[in-house]
Amino acid sequence: MTATTPAASPSSAAVLSRRTDLGVRVLQIVLALFFAVPSAGPKLVGHWSAAESFDRIGFGDWFMYAVGTLELAGAVALVVPLLAGASALALTGLMAGAFITQLAVFDGRYALTPVLLALPLVLIAWTRRHRTGHLLALVRRGA
Repeated sequence: MTATTPAASPSSAAVLSRRTDLGVRVLQIVLALFFAVPSAGPKLVGHWSAAESFDRIGFGDWFMYAVGTLELAGAVALVVPLLAGASALALTGLMAGAFITQLAVFDGRYALTPVLLALPLVLIAWTRRHRTGHLLALVRRGA
């Protein structure tokens, strides 16, 4: 068995890894921009459309601002290498809540939107899982 076979070549694996890493980074940036501007923005400025939706949910303005803050924090954390995986997991949880809310309050009208956002978030969480493990180890050590 020789080490020169293409499948065993470390350079081909490194190129694939770099491509995957770059693709996931681009996805992180695109999702961060989405969560920061068109998603969190209207909630944080109290735009009438966001306020109307959250009034219909029944929790009031405080919940709209809380969700907007969570989305903005998640967007920022998505572009911080150590926090990206944990952020993707947290935003996936937020999208699960949005999905349930769409079904329960809005008759499923836009229920597919949070699902479509959750899919790339799960991909990010999976590919950045080693960093999430490192973050967890740091938190456990108290660093």
